[in-house]
Amino acid sequence: MASQSMEVVAKALEQQMLQSARIVEEKLDGELEKLERMDEDELERLKERRLEALKKAQKQKQEWISKGHGEYREIPSERDFFPEVKDSKSVVCHFYRESTFRCKILDKHLAILAKKHLETKFIKLNVEKAPFLAERLKIKVLPTLALVKDGKTKDYIVGFTDLGNTDEFPTEMLEWRLGCSEIINYSGNLLEPPTVRQKSGSKFTKVEKKTIRGKGYDSDSDSDED
Repeated sequence: MASQSMEVVAKALEQQMLQSARIVEEKLDGELEKLERMDEDELERLKERRLEALKKAQKQKQEWISKGHGEYREIPSERDFFPEVKDSKSVVCHFYRESTFRCKILDKHLAILAKKHLETKFIKLNVEKAPFLAERLKIKVLPTLALVKDGKTKDYIVGFTDLGNTDEFPTEMLEWRLGCSEIINYSGNLLEPPTVRQKSGSKFTKVEKKTIRGKGYDSDSDSDED
C-alpha cells in the first residue's frame, strides 16, 4: 500500500515538473519570439533609412550632373566663370594656355578627378580669353588652379610646387592637395601625402616671362611654343 502511495506521489511530482517545464519553455519561446520581432522591426527601420539615404544620394548626384559636375570641361570666356562658381558649392578652375605643356599634364589628372569627385565642379579657362579675371585673381604663373568655395576663391595651386616639384606626380598627389583645401571629399590621410617618384633627368625650372595680350605671365614649364 505504501509503495503504491509513493508511486502516486512520484507521478504527481513528475507531472508537476513537466507542466512547470512547459510553462518555462513557453515563456522562453515567447521572449525569443518577441526579440525576433524586435530585431525584424529594427532591421526594417534600418532598411528604410538606407533606402532613404540612397534616394537622397541619387537625387544629389543628378543635381550635380545637371550643373556640369562629373566631367572636366572648358568654359568659353571669363563671363561664364561667375555663374559657374555661383551655381556650385565647390569648384576647381584651371587657368591654362595652349602652349604651356604642363597645363596639358594637369588636364589629364583633372579629367580623372572630375569623374571621381562628383561633389566638385572641374572647369578650365584659357587665360588669353580672361585678361580681366586673371588680373583680378592675380594669376601670374601657368598652370594655376583656383579653388572656389561658396563663390569665393579659397586657395590656389600654382605650378607643380605643391605636387612634388615634378612632372611625374601621380593623380593621388593632386587629389591629396585638393583635399587639404577641403575642395573635395578626401577619404585618405591628409597628414601623409602620397609618395612621389621623380624620374631621373626630369627638370623643374621656370622660363622667362611671356607676354599674352600685353600681360606678363610666368610659365611654369621648361619650354613654350608661342
